[in-house]
Amino acid sequence: MAIRSETLQVNGVRCEKCIGRLAGALREHEGLEYANANLMGQVVLSWDDERTSREAIVEALRKAGFHELQTA
Repeated sequence: MAIRSETLQVNGVRCEKCIGRLAGALREHEGLEYANANLMGQVVLSWDDERTSREAIVEALRKAGFHELQTA
């Protein structure tokens, strides 16, 4: 098991509802070990690199409406 971690800056997070939408997008993501977001749009992620990828996680966030992602 290779755990990777990264913090992303997600634009468009303005309220608790946005945080909930983010959580919903990631809740059932296979291989995601940890996710935490704040109202400043910082999302801290840890995942098992053998079960998922950064690209798959970013795609899940994009499908939830968070299109502008950058490494924080």
